[in-house]
Amino acid sequence: MTVYRQKTDDVAARGVGRVPGIAVRLLLAQTLVLITGAASAGIVAAIVGPPLFREHLRRAGVPHASDEQFHAEQAYRYATGISVGIALGVAALAALVVTWYFSRRLQRSIAEVSAAATAVAHGRYAVRVVPSGLGDDFQSLARAFNLMAGRLESVESTRRQLFGDLAHEIRTPVSVLEAYLEAVEDGVKTLDPDTIAMLRDQTRRLVRFSDDFAALAKAEEGRVVAAPEWLTPAGLISTTATAAADRYRIKGVTLTTRVPADLPQVWADPQRLAQVLGNLLDNALRHTPPKGHVEVAAAADREQLTITVRDTGEGIADDHLGRIFERFYRVDSARDRDHGGAGIGLTIAKAIVEAHGGHITAHSEGLGTGTTFTITLPVSG
Repeated sequence: MTVYRQKTDDVAARGVGRVPGIAVRLLLAQTLVLITGAASAGIVAAIVGPPLFREHLRRAGVPHASDEQFHAEQAYRYATGISVGIALGVAALAALVVTWYFSRRLQRSIAEVSAAATAVAHGRYAVRVVPSGLGDDFQSLARAFNLMAGRLESVESTRRQLFGDLAHEIRTPVSVLEAYLEAVEDGVKTLDPDTIAMLRDQTRRLVRFSDDFAALAKAEEGRVVAAPEWLTPAGLISTTATAAADRYRIKGVTLTTRVPADLPQVWADPQRLAQVLGNLLDNALRHTPPKGHVEVAAAADREQLTITVRDTGEGIADDHLGRIFERFYRVDSARDRDHGGAGIGLTIAKAIVEAHGGHITAHSEGLGTGTTFTITLPVSG
């Protein structure tokens, strides 16, 4: 991470050109204020001072229009002019020094933000701005800029990972297809049932990957609730579990449901919610060994419906638990790729649930303790 402390003059020269900078403008404004103050003080002293001084001379017994009065007024004028002039000069010098100091700090702080923004614009997202100590406004500006730079750095990191994962996910089935086709062309293999099954498996993987990406794009755009209707959660859960039963039986994992029949209806898209439950059941099956157990349960109160998918599988470590809903994030990349997961199923599930006004969370006590996914949805109330 780069922290920016930039030469003010260099940045200002590049960005400002011939237009006066903020330091020059502050100095000019302060000079104008001082000149106005000096002129006002001189005018007031010239108009108000002499009559008051004559009145005091009269009370002191000095004859009017006498030489004593003339010399006293001259001395008063000289003393007043010198005193006011010196005072104004000292005040002007102090004000200009203070203004120059703070204007330079202000210009330096602005230049640092400008230089850091230019760096971000050129793709150097690790830059950060040091708080200038010029007050809450500049503190807020520095925090906002650093937050923006951090978010952009995270987005850039995700983008790079996304392209890497895309390349890997597409390359693997395409390489298999190419190898088998070349083997068929060379006569090493024939289009027997096993070869055709392998080709179909790889093409299905590409199709599934394409469908997952389309679903993810719709989910992140908020277009997932296509056809909501009042639905009964018990029927939806039963149908989804039945559809997954064969896969569970083949692997030797027990799948059970514990769903009351009197659950309240929810306003939702049945296909999208079935997609969420299907993703969770597939994820649970992928990470639960043979002879393991997966349970789908549901409960409700007056405000929300709660659906849980609990497995006795591998579990998730604490350092991974907070990131499993990020797209393409895998707790074990090599293992998940071997299992055919693209790493976006949970991301799609999260987006769909949130589009329905609900929430989805994951909980695990650690490796080897299983994982519980909890969905909460608002009920009809």
